[in-house]
Amino acid sequence: MAGALRPLSPAAPPPAPPPAALEVVVLADTHLAGDLGRLPEDLRAAMEAADVVLHAGDVTSAAAWAALQATGVVHGVLGNNDHQLVGALPEHVVLELAGVRVAMVHDSGARAGREARMARRFPDAQLVVFGHSHAPVDAVGLGGQRLFNPGSPTQRRLQPAPTFGRLRLASGRIDHHQIVVL
Repeated sequence: MAGALRPLSPAAPPPAPPPAALEVVVLADTHLAGDLGRLPEDLRAAMEAADVVLHAGDVTSAAAWAALQATGVVHGVLGNNDHQLVGALPEHVVLELAGVRVAMVHDSGARAGREARMARRFPDAQLVVFGHSHAPVDAVGLGGQRLFNPGSPTQRRLQPAPTFGRLRLASGRIDHHQIVVL
């Protein structure tokens, strides 16, 4: 029947609004062999309370990555020691959390020139999370871009103490950023 009206398909429900704020635990360089037992209790408690966990590489085992994923929402990138995770984790990721554009990569390169390098590589990111050095960094880069390396909670290397990071992201802003000493 030519010219007949077709019924309208039901409209998809609108997407749920993003949460007002997200509590984020930031990890890197955990170098875990299997389960999460080597992670300090304070860190495991923080992970349980967090909405999201970011891991900036060097988990080092598929079993540890699976254990991390079982804790909730986890985003990660491939580290130079993540041989078992090649193909399972990307080399970098860019995502939006609570309206904040977040980029994550394991190795940001040498300290000299880091600000310009990260601004070129991730020009739209408000926050760049990285690891590799085991040395915590919480600094403002070019154009106000925050550069954040949580250090390592398990291998402090030349640092005075093991560390991890905490962030609160809300309405497109980084409301809180902290390197936590364990």
